[in-house]
Amino acid sequence: MKLTMLKSKVHRATVTHAELDYEGSCAIDQDLLDAANILQFEQLHIYNVANGERFTTYAITAPRGSGTIGVNGAAAHKASSGDLLIICTYAELDAAEAAHFNPTLVYVDHDNSITHTSHGHLAAA
Repeated sequence: MKLTMLKSKVHRATVTHAELDYEGSCAIDQDLLDAANILQFEQLHIYNVANGERFTTYAITAPRGSGTIGVNGAAAHKASSGDLLIICTYAELDAAEAAHFNPTLVYVDHDNSITHTSHGHLAAA
């Protein structure tokens, strides 16, 4: 049996821009991609804290240190500049792998600078 497990998360990232006239995707600062172990073109599940929208797209790189979180293409209808997003990736693991797997969790401030990271331990409420 395969289980779908959270692989990585960028928590409460701020949208820096939304651009309709674009091929599609979510541009993310390379520092955030590296910290969250997200690859370019990897599928993303995005949850908009501001309006409750949920959508799927893929990651593309934005310049390192830019703080960019750009929602592009049709997904730009689901997020606006200033919205807070939870950006997640998932992995298919067998039960034995899942029992010992810890996701990479990246927490950011309002400028999308990393405040801290965790491997499988959720931040206290």
